[in-house]
Amino acid sequence: MNFHRILLITVVILFIPLIAMQFTDEITWTLIDFIIAGLLLFSAGFSYEFATKKVKKPKHKIAIGIAIALILIFIWAELSVGIFTNLGS
Repeated sequence: MNFHRILLITVVILFIPLIAMQFTDEITWTLIDFIIAGLLLFSAGFSYEFATKKVKKPKHKIAIGIAIALILIFIWAELSVGIFTNLGS
């Protein structure tokens, strides 16, 4: 996977909320939301690509992918609703 493929996948994923916003008022993303989501998704894809470049075993690639996905989910949840820092409130 190269830079262009990671960028294309990121853009395709970002089209999901963009299209959904056309049909419902429940999703209200601003430009900064799209920028941050794009940076998060692109950096996760790029990190996976970089981290698995020299890894040969599929089990290790899967473990790296799971770790990066968990980090992405943690950051996404924290930025969206503060799920981890607002536990006591």
